[in-house]
Amino acid sequence: MTSANITAEDLPTLLANDIKVKVAGIDCDGILRGKVMSTEKFLGIAQKGFGFSSAVFGWDMQDVLYTTEAKIAPADSGYVDFIAIPDLNSFRRIPWEDNIPFFLVRFVQNDQPVSADGRSMLRSICDRLAAENCQGMAGVELEFMNFQTPSEDGYGANGSQIRDIAAFLDKNAPGALRPLTQGSFSYSATRPVAYKKYFYDIFDTSAQFNCGIEGWHTEGGPGVYEAALKVSPVSEMADKVSLFKLLAKSVGLEHGITPCFMAKPMQGQPGSSGHIHVSLCDLAGKNLFARETPDSNAPWADAAGLSDLGRQFLAGLLEALPDIMPLFAPTINSYKRLVENFWAPVNISWGLEDRMASIRLITPPVCKPGATRFEVRIPGADLHPHYALAVILAAGWRGVQKKLEIRVPPVSAMKATNTQPERLPNTLEEALRRFHAPDSIAREILAPEFVDFFTATREHELRVWREAVTDWEFKRYIETV
Repeated sequence: MTSANITAEDLPTLLANDIKVKVAGIDCDGILRGKVMSTEKFLGIAQKGFGFSSAVFGWDMQDVLYTTEAKIAPADSGYVDFIAIPDLNSFRRIPWEDNIPFFLVRFVQNDQPVSADGRSMLRSICDRLAAENCQGMAGVELEFMNFQTPSEDGYGANGSQIRDIAAFLDKNAPGALRPLTQGSFSYSATRPVAYKKYFYDIFDTSAQFNCGIEGWHTEGGPGVYEAALKVSPVSEMADKVSLFKLLAKSVGLEHGITPCFMAKPMQGQPGSSGHIHVSLCDLAGKNLFARETPDSNAPWADAAGLSDLGRQFLAGLLEALPDIMPLFAPTINSYKRLVENFWAPVNISWGLEDRMASIRLITPPVCKPGATRFEVRIPGADLHPHYALAVILAAGWRGVQKKLEIRVPPVSAMKATNTQPERLPNTLEEALRRFHAPDSIAREILAPEFVDFFTATREHELRVWREAVTDWEFKRYIETV
């Protein structure tokens, strides 16, 4: 349901039987913001674009205007329109909305890409790599917890039958929500059967929506599923992650189920990851991380199957990790997942087939050469896929350009010498300090304007969090202080 190399001249035929079109852009929280317009209107703006309020980069995920100086869309501008230009090659139809045509957009201002627009950011780094005969390939694994959707009055038979989780949470603590299934059973062959219509509807609809799933199973935690999206060029994969979240939530509505892509939805349970598998290929498709034959002189056995370019890419990524954490863990909640003993990395580490490291290296002999890749295990399901993939490519390519050497031994070597790896920032506040610093690698590989903007948006998040009174605080202090 998608076509490559669509031109404006193709649109009248493509949309001949449609009276409306849906379009959407992606804000700085990775959330789709869009509208429906008449086909006649769309045909008129398909090439030059249309006005779209810059407020989508001036407020948070709850439409609260930033309390910080986020200069991409400052209040004193009156939230003037950006121009949203449809990406014609993003075309697909939305199966659960009567096959309405759908296009993603890019945001520009004064004929320049808006620096906060993740789709433009990722396209820029992909264009740089293409000029060097390289392209990034990626696969993303999204874990997410699924809840039974209550009505405003709860789960009781006598309450309203209109399901409304937001209204329910206005009156109830989050702990009152019921996961789809209780207990934890990864890779269960039986648990999906209880909700098989929802389970298989997600899989089948993903294929129709050009977000194909490669692997689909239960994961650790109550009602948790994991979708491994099929490997694609990096820019397509980022779009597919955003669109898969839309798909899961939309299909869930039809089944009375609410998918949740928080990094840590439930205390005492594992968090939900957004692991990213990434490799570089030349434009003919040859894997540039693969080595023809194992290197008997490799500095560590873990890297024996990794090419020199792959080692430089890994070195660049390892060096950048502590400075780019907000793009992997963008919320207060993100850091509640990044704690020990819950299958989430907490330090700067790597290793061959090591699922406890921040970067898992996958090379022969554990895979065929063409499948050589890195798995970046830091991101949670709350990641902004365009930001995360862009910064992985930018950090790794910096390592290639500078011909960096790996300075961090693999986990296996650290264990042999009883060496402790450096800790990653473990709060959003500390991560922002590193990200925003004058000498941050983030400033070297990303637009400084974007670094300042994203820092301001996360400082707003910190302020809102500091002002919040949580259930934990209330229960702890009401009878004792």
